[in-house]
Parts: sequence; structure tokens; C-alpha cells
Amino acid sequence: MNIKKRTFGVVGLGNFGSSVAKELQRFGNHVIGIDISEARVANLADTLSQAMIVDARDDAALRDAGFSDCDTAVVAMGDDLEASILSTMNLKLVGVQVVWAKAATKTHHRILKKLGVDRIVHPEVEVGQHIAQILHNPLMRDYVSLGNGFHVVNFRIPVSLEGRRLNELPHDKTYNLRCIGIMRGSEFIGQDGSECQLQRDDLLLLLGQRNDLHSFAASL
Repeated sequence: MNIKKRTFGVVGLGNFGSSVAKELQRFGNHVIGIDISEARVANLADTLSQAMIVDARDDAALRDAGFSDCDTAVVAMGDDLEASILSTMNLKLVGVQVVWAKAATKTHHRILKKLGVDRIVHPEVEVGQHIAQILHNPLMRDYVSLGNGFHVVNFRIPVSLEGRRLNELPHDKTYNLRCIGIMRGSEFIGQDGSECQLQRDDLLLLLGQRNDLHSFAASL
């Protein structure tokens, strides 16, 4: 399936902003990155579609930089509260339909919400929580939150389950979890492989709520 390429604007090219901008560019999108730091702009001059020294607190400068043509913009600086708020307001003013923004504090988050930001992110908090979940559950390799308390988790099959069949596991009846399939190296084994014997280090992909997933992990 081909995904339509879009135009993105990234305001602030620090660690977070530059990571977002480079990934969006890698996916083949048109990315405009701006910062007031000449050094940060220079670092991405050969990577992004456009990298410019622009102060987003000036709405005219945003228009001149092409942000009026952006489908989505990301306000990636969180430490400078005034700059973040003014940049967000100006992005709305120049006609950007979808704005994401980084927040540093709860107060910052509330202000951005009042300004109508479409999604507010707390990168350090979210990454910290993600890492803590994986550290807390040694068999958990990674997970994706789907919202409303549901997650997709991949569990590494321990030695104790080696040789068991997938349909013998208690994930569905006891823990109310749905098995999506198994990853065995680069091979995906779907529901039609319910009779397959589990091998050590297989990754079991399960869908369910956090408490049920934790209980299942503890049982292993």
C-alpha cells in the first residue's frame, strides 16, 4: 500500500525535533525544519528538504518559510514556554490544519490544550514509561499502546514453554488475551499455526488489557 507523501514542518531542531524531522524525511515526505540556531540548521541542511534559520514567533516569517503549505507541523521545543506558545498560535494563524507539540510540564500541557493542539507529547515521560514496562517484565520485548487500556505486546517464549503448542496456552480462557500470531526470526506464523510447537525465543504477539497482560507474564 502506497502512503501519500505529505509536507511537514518542524519547529525546533534539538534532539527531539531533529529526530522527528529526519524520520519524516526518511519516509520520503517533504520536510521543512526551522530553528533560531545556525548550528542546528547547518547540521540538517543536507538532510531535510528545507532547513532554515527562522523565528517561529514571527508569523510572517513562518509564511515566508512555507509553513502555510504544511499538512502538519510539530512544535518540538518544550523548554522555552513563551516560544512554544507563540509558535503554536502562529502555526494556527498561518493555516496549518494539524499541530502537534511537545510539552515540558503539566501547566504547559494545559495551555497547549487550550490552544487547540491536536496532540501533545511528553517524549521523556513516554520513553521512560516504555522502558520501565520492559525492564519490569523480563519476557516482554516490546509493546504498543492502542488506547483505552489495550496493548499489543510481544513476549519472548521462555524455556518452560518450549515444545508446547500455541493452542495449549491459557492466554485466551484464563487471561482474556487474543493471540495475533508468533514471530520466529523473520517468519510470521498466524492463527492458522495454532498447532505449531513453540520454540525458545519465539515472540508471542498478544492483544489485551494491561492487567491481563501483566498476569499472563507473571504466570510464565
